[in-house]
Amino acid sequence: MNTKTRKFPDGFLWGGAVAANQLEGAYNEDGKGLSTADVSPNGIMCPPDFSMEQFNLYHDGIDFYHKYKEDIALFAELGFKAFRFSISWPRLFPNGDEVEVNEKGLQFYENIVDELIKYNIEPVITISHYEMPLGLVKTYGGWKNRKLVEFYERLSKTIFTRFKDKVKYYMTFNEINVLLHAPFTGGGLLFEDGKKNEQDIYQAAHHQFLASALAVKAGHEIVPGAQIGCMIASMITYPYTSKPEDMFAALTQDRKTLFFSDVQSRGYYPTYMMNYFNEKNIEIEMEEGDLALLQDNTVDYIGFSYYMSFVASTAPEHNDEKTAGNLLAGVKNPHLRSSEWGWQIDPVGLRTVCNQLYDRYQKPLFIVENGLGAVDKVEEDGSIQDNYRIDYLDAHIKEMKNAIGDGVEIMGYTSWGPIDLVSASTAELKKRYGFIYVDRDSEGKGTNNRYKKKSFDWYKNVIATNGEDF
Repeated sequence: MNTKTRKFPDGFLWGGAVAANQLEGAYNEDGKGLSTADVSPNGIMCPPDFSMEQFNLYHDGIDFYHKYKEDIALFAELGFKAFRFSISWPRLFPNGDEVEVNEKGLQFYENIVDELIKYNIEPVITISHYEMPLGLVKTYGGWKNRKLVEFYERLSKTIFTRFKDKVKYYMTFNEINVLLHAPFTGGGLLFEDGKKNEQDIYQAAHHQFLASALAVKAGHEIVPGAQIGCMIASMITYPYTSKPEDMFAALTQDRKTLFFSDVQSRGYYPTYMMNYFNEKNIEIEMEEGDLALLQDNTVDYIGFSYYMSFVASTAPEHNDEKTAGNLLAGVKNPHLRSSEWGWQIDPVGLRTVCNQLYDRYQKPLFIVENGLGAVDKVEEDGSIQDNYRIDYLDAHIKEMKNAIGDGVEIMGYTSWGPIDLVSASTAELKKRYGFIYVDRDSEGKGTNNRYKKKSFDWYKNVIATNGEDF
């Protein structure tokens, strides 16, 4: 490695990332409609009757809706160069299929954008992040219905038109491949027998690919110089042994993720996926012009989350050695330690993923989620000594810097949850990610006041030195 190239570039987008449904609260204020998250009190599961009776932390979040100025001021104190946030689709279009936008909802996001710009923080907008309007599930059956392409295109054009002079960076769908693993969360899909139906899932994926391509097309037309990326939940898969069968199992597992970035970055369905469709008797309904649309409107960069790696094995005895994380699961790696929630910690895997994606696409990468969920303790003096979080992030940022030394083009890094928020997978607050502590627990009790953790000053220094200490 040439040490001279092992350096974060000037203009590197250091910051943090959040999702609307996990921190905004105000779930029924100012004309907002219900989202899929609003009926998912346990995270990725929802009551079959969409009941609102169970307590749901998403409803109030951490009240970012009313505290965004206070929180953005803290992000500015951290020195953020970028802040990734998502638009709540039902805050703009309450049922999802309206023609006219809810102006109060749109104004809220413009207020956020203006506040970020005030502090010279680059807004990075995720158009859809696990919060589609519940009305689109009830009326249309979610993303398996092609009508949603039209509704999403309207959403994206509304956003581009309003922010065209203020926002340059966008992502179309958060962790689009999670549709395979959590169909309701990722696509508003429900199945009568409770078993996943791959025909519906991959049809929904095709519709999301079309919607993403139309957003890329509109964004490039409406916003001069727009940078629009895809976003996948990424994790490298290792073979459990050197057996050729394990190696192919690892390749097959990785393809389940890479299929989604392949279509959005390369613009076509890969042969391995067409073969899979044939084997499983899956027939994707397409209309004339679909493939040309995908080919002509590929993304500008690859955004991805990285929290862990997985292992693949063909040995039956390893089936009971499972580990889970970020809505996915795999065989446990005996060489890695795990977080309190069983997510295996693999900093070197981040370097490997960066090389894998850059070798495959030769497009800039944007690491838009990475972090450690942990139980934080407030000491008697009011401090939060989260050295474990510092150690986790320190190790991953070092490997990101190593990837840059490998020749990988990385445009930014936004850690997940710079402020404590509601967990997507478990809908709890005791699993904390932030540099900023929020005084609220998983029962909804607390003052909602914000406090700096030890990691706050650490990350502030990372940004201020542009990662030179690594």
